[in-house]
Amino acid sequence: MATGKITVKKTESVLEQIERMRDRIMDRAYHISRSNGSQPGGDVEHWLKAERELVWKPSIELFETKDAYEAKIALPGIDPGDFRIEVNRNALLVTGEISHEHEEENGNVIVCEFEQGKLFREVIFPRQIDPDSIKTDLKNFRIYRQNVAES
Repeated sequence: MATGKITVKKTESVLEQIERMRDRIMDRAYHISRSNGSQPGGDVEHWLKAERELVWKPSIELFETKDAYEAKIALPGIDPGDFRIEVNRNALLVTGEISHEHEEENGNVIVCEFEQGKLFREVIFPRQIDPDSIKTDLKNFRIYRQNVAES
């Protein structure tokens, strides 16, 4: 297993990026609905289909201790240079472009479940955090809430 540090960019707002992605998903869901005759009752199904088409959302776990959040994001086989982590006081955003190519010199691919495309996963914190307190590694990272006023 690879080990090491992950660079986390502190940013003023990841919420704008989240809104832009949600707008893209909403627009695609609308087009899916229209292509299906705009039948009522399919909104959630159309949203989920649009989301699957546009982004890969890896599994996450956000665990809370007395003084920190610990986030685990499942990115198996993804090179750390292929994704970015941005954080502000309210949210964490993991983005990137994931690609997968087949080497056909050894035969034909029958099944391939490797993800590719746009990686986009947001986590909204229940309470504000101190972005400068983040400690990361390739196994997991902790987000400390010390010295942060309760909101």
